[in-house]
Order: sequence, then C-alpha cells, then structure tokens
Amino acid sequence: MTLRDEARTILRDLTGVPGADFRDGQFEAIEALVADRRRALVVQRTGWGKSAVYFVSCLLRRRQGAGATVIVSPLLALMRDQLAAAERAGIRAAAINSANVTEWDETIAAVHAGDVDLLLISPERLTNPRFRETVLPSLIADLGLLVIDEAHCISDWGHDLRPDYRRIRDLIARLPDGVPTLATTATANSRVITDVAEQLGVRLQPGAAPVSSTVSAPSVSAPSMPAPSVPGSSVSSDDVFVVRGPLARDSLRLGVLQLPTSRHRLGWLLAHLDDLPGSGIIYALTVSAAEDTARLLAAHGHRVRAYTGRTDPAEREAAEQALKTNAVKALVATSALGMGFDKPDLGFVVHLGAPSSPVAYYQQVGRAGRAVETADVLMLPGPEDRDIWQYFASASMPSQAKASAVLSALAEAGRPLSVAALEARVDIRRTPLELLLKVLAVDGAAEKVDRGWTTTGVPWTYDAERYGRIAAARAAEQQAMLEYERGGTCRMEFLTDQLDDPQARPCGRCDVCLAGAGEQPWYPADVPEAFLQVAGAQLDHVGVPIEARRQWPSGMDRLGVAVKGRIPADEAVEEGRAVARLTDLGHGRALRDLFAPDTDGHPVDRPLPAVLAQACIRVLAGWDWAVRPAGVIGVGTLGRPRLVASTVSGLAQVGRLTDLGLLPLRPGAGPTTAGNSAFRLASLWDRWEVPDELAERLTGLDGPVLLVDDLVDSRWTMAVAGRLLRRAGAPAVLPLALGIAG
Repeated sequence: MTLRDEARTILRDLTGVPGADFRDGQFEAIEALVADRRRALVVQRTGWGKSAVYFVSCLLRRRQGAGATVIVSPLLALMRDQLAAAERAGIRAAAINSANVTEWDETIAAVHAGDVDLLLISPERLTNPRFRETVLPSLIADLGLLVIDEAHCISDWGHDLRPDYRRIRDLIARLPDGVPTLATTATANSRVITDVAEQLGVRLQPGAAPVSSTVSAPSVSAPSMPAPSVPGSSVSSDDVFVVRGPLARDSLRLGVLQLPTSRHRLGWLLAHLDDLPGSGIIYALTVSAAEDTARLLAAHGHRVRAYTGRTDPAEREAAEQALKTNAVKALVATSALGMGFDKPDLGFVVHLGAPSSPVAYYQQVGRAGRAVETADVLMLPGPEDRDIWQYFASASMPSQAKASAVLSALAEAGRPLSVAALEARVDIRRTPLELLLKVLAVDGAAEKVDRGWTTTGVPWTYDAERYGRIAAARAAEQQAMLEYERGGTCRMEFLTDQLDDPQARPCGRCDVCLAGAGEQPWYPADVPEAFLQVAGAQLDHVGVPIEARRQWPSGMDRLGVAVKGRIPADEAVEEGRAVARLTDLGHGRALRDLFAPDTDGHPVDRPLPAVLAQACIRVLAGWDWAVRPAGVIGVGTLGRPRLVASTVSGLAQVGRLTDLGLLPLRPGAGPTTAGNSAFRLASLWDRWEVPDELAERLTGLDGPVLLVDDLVDSRWTMAVAGRLLRRAGAPAVLPLALGIAG
C-alpha cells in the first residue's frame, strides 16, 4: 500500500465518509512531514482541513513507531475543540495546561507508556520552570511530530499577543534530527509567512540571490517566499515546505454599514439581530462595550451572553457550549473568543467597531460559514475605533528604560522575586510588567523559576529597528482597515489581497459588488425610532461602581511608606460611583473628549460640561447609600482643578450639601507617577493635607462626605485622600468620579 493509499484510508476512518479524499495540498503536506520529515508551513483558510493534516500525520508517524505528536495550541477553548475532534477521530489525546496542573504527572506517564497519540500544550508551558525542566526533555526525546497551531502568533504581528510563541524557535532547535514540524494558520500575509518561516529555523545564506520555496505537487499553491529583511540573503528552498491556498470564503457575504452614533449601532442590533441567519458572534473592541451590549440585548429579549477576558473560565466554557448548541442567538465577545473556535454552522459575525488590521478581521470573520452555503458578515464601525486601536497598539510595547529597571531590580535582589515583590521595586503596572517579563524571558535576559523571576545576566538592548517595524506595520494595517470601510473595491478581494493572496478577485456577493451591479445591499440599513430610543436609554445609563481598596500593596516599607496588610476599617472609603468608563459606548465619548490633552499633551482644564453635570446628578439620585451624604469635597489636583472645583460646587448647590472646596495640596506637590500600585501609592502618600479649619468642618458633619475626582484609574488617590478625611473626623467617605480609565 502506498503512503497516499494508507493516508486516504486513515482520512476515511477519521471522517466516517467512505469516499473522502484529500483536498489540494493536504496529502502533499502529509507526505513532506511523514515521508521526508520536513518542516512545513500550511496557510489555508478556516475549514480547509488543516487539522486533517496533523491528525493523519500523527497516526502515520505512530505506525512508523514514533512517539506522540505535540501540538502547541494558544487558547483553552481551542484545546477543548481539538481534544473533542481527536476523540471523535479515534485518536487518544490529552492536554497539559494551566487548568489541569494536578493531572500533569498522570498525563506524562500515559505519554511515556504509549497510551497517548496526541498531546496539546499551551505556549506558556514553555516558560513554566517545572514543565521546562521535568516534562519537556522527555517529550522531546520521544517526539513523533511537533505542530504549532495558529502559527501567526510566532510573528512580530502577534508579539504582544503571545510572546511565549517566540520560544518555539528554541524548542525547534532542540529537536532531534528527523522530527518533522508543522506550522498552521489561516491568517498570514507574505510578511507574516516570512517571519514564521524564519522562526521555524530558516537558514539565511548571505550573498545568495532570493529563491523560492517550492513544492512538487502542481495543485499546491506555494508562492515565492518574500526576501528576508537581511540584505544579500535568501531563504533556502529545502528548509520550509510552504502550502498556501486561496483565502477567499465563498460562503461569506461581507458588508459595512456606516451609522452616525453608538445609539444607531445598538439600535440596529436590537432591530435586526433576529433577522441574521442561525447563531453567531457579535465582536466588540472593549470589555465594557461587550458587556454593555450583551446587557442591553438580553434585557430586550435576545438570547445572548457576554464573553470577555473578565469572564470566568467555567462561564466561558458554558458560553461556548451554548453557542455551539444554538442555545443562544449570539455571544457578544471581545477578541478573547477567536482563534480556533469551532462551530461549522456559525451563521453570522457582526463587528461593533472595526478591528485594527485586515489580518485580525479576516481571522475573526473566518469563524463563520464553514459548513453553510451563506453566512453574513457585517461591520458597524465607530468614530472611537481609532482611539482604541492606538491605545492597544502602544500599551504593551517594551522600552529600554523599563527593561533596564526590571533587570537591575532582579540583579540587585540577588534572589528570585515574585511579580508582587518586583512591583515594589519598579514603577510598572502589573499587566505590562508581566508582559515585559515574558519578553525578557523569550530574549534570554530573565528567567522564571519556582520562586519567581531572576536575571540570567544576558544583556538586553532595545531593538529599535524591530519595534519601529512593528509600529509601522500596525499603522499601515490601521490605514488599510479605513480603506476597507470606505469600500472602493470588493470587500473579499480587498481582504484577501491584504493577505497577499495571488488569487484575490471580486466575490460578487458583498455590498460593494452588489452596488456595482445596481443592486441593494444584502442587509437592512434602517434603524426604527423605537429601537433608537431603547438604545439611547441604555447608553444614557450612569453609575459604574468604584470598588474600594482594602489591602495595601506589598513592600511599601522599601518606598518609605510604613503600611502593610489590610487597610483599617476606620481609614477606608466606601464603595464609590463613577459616571461611566472612558471605553463605554454611551458617556464614554463625552468623557474621552473632556480628558483629551491639548496638542502638546497637557491636560485641558475647563468647567464640567452640562451633559456630564446632569449625569452626575443622576448618579447621586440612583445611589443606594445607607446614609445620605452631608458634604462634598474635591481632590486637590494640578491637572484639572477648575473641572473638579466646578463639579464640587455644582453638586453642593443641587444636593444641598456642605461645600468643602478642594482638599489642599501640600506645598511643592509635583506630578504623580502613573505606575504600578506600590509606586502610585508612594507618590500620593504625602500629597495632601487637612488644615485645622477643614478638620473642624468634617467633624461637624452628620453624614458621609462625597470625595470627587475627575478620573479614577488605580483607585489609590481615593484611598489616600479618603484616609486623610477619615482620620480628620469624616464619618464616612463616598468616592465619586467623572470617569474610570479603561
């Protein structure tokens, strides 16, 4: 029996279809892996059958006497789908990830006993000390096939999404000779393909002319590999076997509906969600937008659930299952629901706001229409999209100064430091700090050990060229999304051309193609007035809780602040309220305008606008406090004293509260740090003072004090200023802010 015959038999067993045969490129990739033991990169649209390549190759390698196949898979949701698919195919599969640490030993024992054919691991396992030291070596020694799924994460394009993916190059370098490697993705342009191929171990040959990575099968699309960014170099044709097919999805009807406001976009969803085919996904750009939209739709009878990075893991799994079984019409999700989510009959994808790149957009819309003739894909872009793109683009970029601070702190400690302990030594917030540590670990300058993080002694230099290239690529991708929205060419042709698909061509189904043929778009454009009113009422909602700080950060004594443990009850503030988050679909726009800096980046100080003044009054009216406040005081600030003072005086007048003015700044108070909790607290600790006259007025109040600030971020301003007021005699302190950052 030939290899093709044997592989075809396995395919038919896996699918349960007696006449099943390979699509163009599938067997060629299998042959490269199984017969030639090569490194292969498969770039094919979602639903093409990339999993069939590694499932069949896995079983063929097992028949050759090789060990288990290891798949590096980026998301727990994707792992769950892959495990279920393997089980249906009769493949013995298991997983090692953060959700099943107690099962690791049992799983590894099963792998060594030959009872596991396919093992799924997350990329984060490659930085886990226990896994790296006790599990990985034995896996490598008996590895049959290595698969990197969603391999675009290896590329610079995904550097801030999953920096752990960049460790895969080190893993590949440790593989014994003859162990084949497969990388798969549905979203890669030529730049990303070059990046991935280099990470797979491409050897650059200085001085050689560029050559192509070719395949023997004429049915396989394998365009020339683009020249690497090293002058006078080429990519060796026998390093990476590239299988690349057309990316257009015949089932998708693409469209963009430009609506003037968030009220219109939410009103459109309320009016037309049930008209969309089957069940699907509504993507939002921020967590708050996803949660607010889900809340609105559910309150008016639509079967939806929110799915974000804040969703509990068990709730995420339940939400995924509800969508797969059509128990809900839609999940309203952030990008947390993305790569690899498998529902072949997903009927629609709607974007409430545009993703920042065609690659990201294609990846998300690719969830739809895999096993149905028609699926609807509609974008409802908003004017706030660009601000959100810019925030996420800049939030995670490392800098030389921050990296040097982290490495110096680790070196000076002379012992491993936890992230919490490191926060007391470097002025970087928790999430960016954790990401920076991963980048430093991938670059070999830091290392995660059992008791925390330590430096390796390897110097780290900011790669200005690399990060400049990333920034430029992102700017170009954002511009491309704006061009996509304008609709100058066929939507599908534009997307696939952005992915450097040589077979990009007009689809004949999108709204641009229909308009060119004199036909109306496939989606309704009207928003009935009744739904506009409902959406407007939701967007006008105010009153976001501000959780009170209850615990001092660790290591404050190192920064000259002698506090630790829990904040005493008689020094703590109560739960507060804010008008809205800056990212909210409703008042978020007014708040972003209010806090927008001038052209030099300085704060603009102005009286509180009337629309936000009315919103503050409504927050007070809906506040379910135990005791009505008796006075109001503002946080003394260098940035926007006029704004805070006007808010205080207005609330005092409307609410008949004692106007206590602004909490005075100490002489010489300067700018505060915007860093992590420990440094933020230290910079605020001696910032304000309570004069005797103010203390007398506080002790004379018969109710709580409203403590007003313009923008809440870390919540330490409220905690420190509130502590001063409590110690000076205020019966209780109720924080009130105009906005919450994020």
